[in-house]
Amino acid sequence: MNLLTLIKKHLKGVLFILFLLLLENVAWIIEPTLFGNVIDAFIAKADKNNLEAQLAHIFPLLVWVGVYLINSGSGTLRRLAEPSVFQRMYVEIVSKVAEMCKSINLKPNRAAARVQMSEEYVTFMQYRVPEIFEQVISISGAIIALCFFDWRIAMACLFIAGPMFFLGNLYTKKVVPMQSELHDTFEHMYDTFASHNPQRIKRTFASIANINTSMAKWGALNFGVIRLILLIIFILVLYIAIDLNDFTTGSIYSIVAYLWTFVASVEYIPELLESNASLTDLTRRINSPE
Repeated sequence: MNLLTLIKKHLKGVLFILFLLLLENVAWIIEPTLFGNVIDAFIAKADKNNLEAQLAHIFPLLVWVGVYLINSGSGTLRRLAEPSVFQRMYVEIVSKVAEMCKSINLKPNRAAARVQMSEEYVTFMQYRVPEIFEQVISISGAIIALCFFDWRIAMACLFIAGPMFFLGNLYTKKVVPMQSELHDTFEHMYDTFASHNPQRIKRTFASIANINTSMAKWGALNFGVIRLILLIIFILVLYIAIDLNDFTTGSIYSIVAYLWTFVASVEYIPELLESNASLTDLTRRINSPE
């Protein structure tokens, strides 16, 4: 059993949710440009001597409101549709895992632990997959949008791709073994409590705490390096932005908004990597013959 199999089984529901997600995020990514136009239009409207601008602000305002409603409406509909799709998926996952555990005569306590841990599949599909989709759209959309202001700004943002690839590989290599150790502990949790040994229970949870602390340290290191690189990029972009020949208040707002979108999306990547590392080990474990 793997994610691809689950997606194929519930393809219609997943595609509908991804369509709503695409609509929501495309609307979100073009909003800063449209709102920048609204700002410029309202600044022009403030000039009472410019009669043409007194009504010219209405069209960009209506366009922005329309895109905002598309973003909000598709987001609302997606959140309404998700529970039914993913809860059906969860029921099927639990049934499959239980059948697989029975076929290999796995002890009930370990089987129960695997069934419980299999909920990570649903969590990943319901929350992480949309988040990955959102981050891909946000990062690529922000870079494309910034190209329309100045190609140098987009290139500055793309500079982070190399370090991100290196950090992602390093993070995965370090965290996957820790996730495996954590899942091993969960599988034997029943035996731990059945022993009625306070010291054993304490050692078990101390081990869990140490593993989580180690993963958190790698996550913090990853986050810190990314933030440092982003700081350099942010400063470079600001210098480039004020050097533009025809910049306006609205264009500066749009550039900064896209930059923040890019920053927020990139710094969220370590958390997504940790979820993927956990799911990688869980897939291996569930499909394991022992």
